[in-house]
Amino acid sequence: MKAALLPDRGVVKVAGDAARNFLHGLVTADMLALKPSVARFCALLTPQGKIVADFMATEAQAKDGGGFFLDAPRALCGALVGKLNLYKLRAKVMIEDLSETLGVLAAWDGGGTTRQGLSFADPRLRALGIRVLLPPHLAGAAAAELGASLVEPGAYEAHRIVLGVPQGGSDFAYGDAFPHEADMDQLGGVDFDKGCYVGQEVVSRMEHRGTARTRIVPVRYDGPEPAAGAAVMAGDRPVGTFGSAAGGHALALLRLDRVSEALAQGQRLFAGGVAIQPIKPDWAQFAFPGETKASSATKAAE
Repeated sequence: MKAALLPDRGVVKVAGDAARNFLHGLVTADMLALKPSVARFCALLTPQGKIVADFMATEAQAKDGGGFFLDAPRALCGALVGKLNLYKLRAKVMIEDLSETLGVLAAWDGGGTTRQGLSFADPRLRALGIRVLLPPHLAGAAAAELGASLVEPGAYEAHRIVLGVPQGGSDFAYGDAFPHEADMDQLGGVDFDKGCYVGQEVVSRMEHRGTARTRIVPVRYDGPEPAAGAAVMAGDRPVGTFGSAAGGHALALLRLDRVSEALAQGQRLFAGGVAIQPIKPDWAQFAFPGETKASSATKAAE
């Protein structure tokens, strides 16, 4: 088992009598059903349905003080607190950025438990392992209890990329991407059965009309690593943007319809002059470039 303290992650706490209902009315996941020791992947959106911040929300046990803890991009924690405070009005909630005292440890490729901090299974994919919210100086003790080797954050980044899981700031821009484009609908980040939340109408419309033409998908490349942000080209036509990469695996934000057309015409995709090939992950349930409609329907039915 491996574990890594993730310096790009921070923690926001939302507490108070009205905290559960407050969050439930704002984010894309069902917070009413959330229980301690589990987590929900979710996002706060703009009224236009774009992602302001995505995060994993978990609840502390009452004996540990209760409250909801958001595992969020550290660079966005301050802005997230400010945005949540704008919605607070007279709600009895307290919102604070705890990133100076709490960090996020990720552990994967094995099982184990730790008494250090607040731990939960990553709600996106089982293969992503567990997360532990804890003071950074306890990372070594937590890793030891888990039976894990403490490794550099880059090892977790490579693991995430191989699994095809997008990360905001690297694979999509906050404030400019819809949840479907960031595959949140595929990774349990949107509850389509819950009531209203900010941006809900736009997200529901995209789901029911199937209008998500752009998505982040895993790709493979053979050769030098293209630069993040490089245009993905099919001939002389841009079809997307290259994202994070590690060891021949990468993610790219692609216009699926344009990629399908290019592949049907026998064109190859290139990013920074390097050939790339889209690879459908096991968790994806959307029609993938190169698939027939029949094969997509069959996989969804399975």
